[in-house]
Amino acid sequence: MVGSGILLSRLVGLIRNRLFAHYLGTSDVADAFGAAFKIPNFLQNLFGEGVLSASFIPVYARLLAEDRHEEAERVAEAVLALLGLVVAALVLGGVLLARPLIDLVAPGFAGDKRDLTVLLVQILFPGTGLLVLSAWCLGILNSHRRFLLSYSAPVAWNLTIIGTLILTGSETAQRHTAIYAAWGSVLGSLLQVLVQVPTVVMLLGRLRPRLQWRSLHVQAVVYNFMPAFLGRGVTQVSAYVDTLIASLLPTGAVAALSYAQVLYTLPISLFGMSISAAELPTMSSAVGSNEEVAAYLRARLDRGLRQIAFYVIPASAVFLGLGDVLAGALYQTGNFTRPQTLYVWAILAGSAVGLLASTLGRLYSSTYYALRDTRTPLRYGIVRVVLTTVLGYLAAVMLPPLIGLSERWGAAGLTASAGVAGWVEFMLLRRTLNRRIGTTGLAGALVARLWGVALLAVTTGWGVRIILRHGPALLRHPIILAIFVIGAFSIVYVGATSALGIPQAQQLTNRLTRRTRAR
Repeated sequence: MVGSGILLSRLVGLIRNRLFAHYLGTSDVADAFGAAFKIPNFLQNLFGEGVLSASFIPVYARLLAEDRHEEAERVAEAVLALLGLVVAALVLGGVLLARPLIDLVAPGFAGDKRDLTVLLVQILFPGTGLLVLSAWCLGILNSHRRFLLSYSAPVAWNLTIIGTLILTGSETAQRHTAIYAAWGSVLGSLLQVLVQVPTVVMLLGRLRPRLQWRSLHVQAVVYNFMPAFLGRGVTQVSAYVDTLIASLLPTGAVAALSYAQVLYTLPISLFGMSISAAELPTMSSAVGSNEEVAAYLRARLDRGLRQIAFYVIPASAVFLGLGDVLAGALYQTGNFTRPQTLYVWAILAGSAVGLLASTLGRLYSSTYYALRDTRTPLRYGIVRVVLTTVLGYLAAVMLPPLIGLSERWGAAGLTASAGVAGWVEFMLLRRTLNRRIGTTGLAGALVARLWGVALLAVTTGWGVRIILRHGPALLRHPIILAIFVIGAFSIVYVGATSALGIPQAQQLTNRLTRRTRAR
């Protein structure tokens, strides 16, 4: 259900980004909107879903598992009241401090580009506050296993922005299009909250936000909130560092990085987030002796790791070998031309370095959160940020001139260096958790087989691509080309992994076969 909700939301999000690319391309306006969107998005992620999942869900889900529903309701109401106060201060501070915030996020912006970015940030911040409240709804819904609604709710937000772009994109200047899109984002944020509220009220039985400082459970949420807040902040700082460094590169780097992020964060969200989000309330509900809980967590964790690897390894292979096919199908229209598609492909190829580590790390972090340990992920997140900053600057700013490349290609160095930092964080998370609950992780033989099949599937995709190049013009259209090339890749990958007896592939093929027969 989590995967379905995220997939639906991300598909609509891809349509939204295609429209952005069509109307704004990689212009100064696109750079301004990309940078402006980073600030409220950063704060939303900081105060929203990630932090609440780490601090609120383990406490709330445990109370539900112990049939202490009245206490669970009081905790939910108290967290909502506290969150409301934080959101009010967040929105006010964001609007008033927009200008210095831009100087921190995009110091390379100046003149009209900087002024537009400031204006967009001021418009977007109220919507950010609403999205933080949406994260509270998600925590309630997830704890009650209502995953589909919570993760498909962003569809309302995306559709509102899409409608705004369609209505205004072709009739106004790019600057006005960006401003209208920002207002559309605020309205969409409100709709995202409203579609969840009726079900949340039904599950709680009432909705009366009240501050209850004396509750030990509320204190536990607050106690775990700060390390989770700092840990999530450390993670978000990595994205901030990427934008900051990209702003020092030639025009188009910030926008191209934003376009690429939509693609390379998709498998992280679709598989890492979905599995981690589904496992967190289940892991948090584990009861028994320390040995029984540890054995239960090991089994859940290892199964989740195998699921993630089965889907994320082929995604990495596609980004590395067929990234221009994906970028072309999604973005190559209007002001977004073939050279820009190749630019985004280079950034996607860099992201393939650490895609698996970043996704597996999410599940390890959820396991720590289920154990009510929000401090260990924080420590290792700090290590990741330091490495991301140092390696990112070296790879993006200093390395290209040394090897004779244009400075614009430094954007690919950003994603590659972030991947190296992601692997370091993942290995630290795994090593420490293994000491605590026993040995966990992926078998090397499984990883080798998955990569071997994925590379074979990429080779097949290239073969289909070469054949289509000599066919009719219709078959060379970016969307049609992607259907055939990615389709061939998928058939080979699923078929070969199923033939090798990999359980995840067999489960997938059996599920598809049953659905086909049912129809």
